[in-house]
Amino acid sequence: MEEINESWQEENDFDQLQIIVDPGQQAIRIDHFLAEKIPRVSRNKIQNAVKAGLVKINGSEVKSNYKLRPNDKIDVIIPRPPVDSEIIPEDIPLDIIYEDETLMVINKSCGMVVHPAAGVRTGTLVNALAWHFGLRKKSVLPEGKERFGLVHRIDKETSGLLLVAKTDYAAAHLSKQFFNHTIEREYNALIWGEPKEAKGTITGNIGRDPKRRSCMLVFPDGLEGKHAVTHYELIESFYYTSLVKCNLETGRTHQIRVHMKYAGHTLFNDEKYGGDQILKGTIFTKYKQFIQNCTKILSHFALHAKVIGFVHPTTEKFMRFEQELPPNFNLLIEKWRHYTSTRRELTSPTEEISKEEEKEINKLMNSKV
Repeated sequence: MEEINESWQEENDFDQLQIIVDPGQQAIRIDHFLAEKIPRVSRNKIQNAVKAGLVKINGSEVKSNYKLRPNDKIDVIIPRPPVDSEIIPEDIPLDIIYEDETLMVINKSCGMVVHPAAGVRTGTLVNALAWHFGLRKKSVLPEGKERFGLVHRIDKETSGLLLVAKTDYAAAHLSKQFFNHTIEREYNALIWGEPKEAKGTITGNIGRDPKRRSCMLVFPDGLEGKHAVTHYELIESFYYTSLVKCNLETGRTHQIRVHMKYAGHTLFNDEKYGGDQILKGTIFTKYKQFIQNCTKILSHFALHAKVIGFVHPTTEKFMRFEQELPPNFNLLIEKWRHYTSTRRELTSPTEEISKEEEKEINKLMNSKV
């Protein structure tokens, strides 16, 4: 009997499988074989995976008509099917940065969940995509279309750029780029404190926190979790906080949030990881008021997917998209910039929020940013 080993990618929605072919296996095409062995994956999806180079036999890429041999080692990367394929189309506006027949680049607003899950059936990006692609009533999606081309995700509270594949081949091609870490992904984050080194790399396995299952944790000994690498660079320091850019080499759940916390620089206002507390600063009451005003401006952790770059699946040309910070994130940065630029001593009290800023905050809180 074939031996199948399975490992999980976190942020990227695909599975990596390894199959050792039985010594008595008769000659059979690789696409036929995998269509039988992998549940809920069509032969067409398998063929596109093979074409995109997501299937390797004994370490080498093959064609769909390759005939298996006894003891062949098959490595497969397949987009992961969702738990539930029933989708309710919703007429939710999408901020589409780019679209062609092959793929889309979407600027996701903060607060939007990417895919329906337990307790979240509506209001997600997939609900919006279902409407965008022409569905008008609740339906169980056909096999191979359940994901609507989602090859990666970003957190609900994270704003910014997201890739959507419109064909099975595009999904396979982009999945391979994610797996090989060739996708360019740059995030901007406001963190507590200032890194000792203006530029550096954080490496540490990330896995589920055994004590808080909704959180992730760094396992520096490498015995648990999945390998994760984040490159960071200081953009601007506000003494008590800093604006940094982070480039992901891997894609794990909460990777930037967990790695920055591990490095001693939790994301500003990240409640799940303790960033909603004052981690740097003074004991002055007005400083505390200043922080409260900042959290009114941005009521969630400060993280934005600013850049995404990839090779187009059909043209094979490199494409790069950049999306500036949303208005409330920008306002938060300006607030900190003003705070540091107008004080000779950072330990002095700071002013209350201005009427103009109060109006801007109310405007932002009533808009979808």
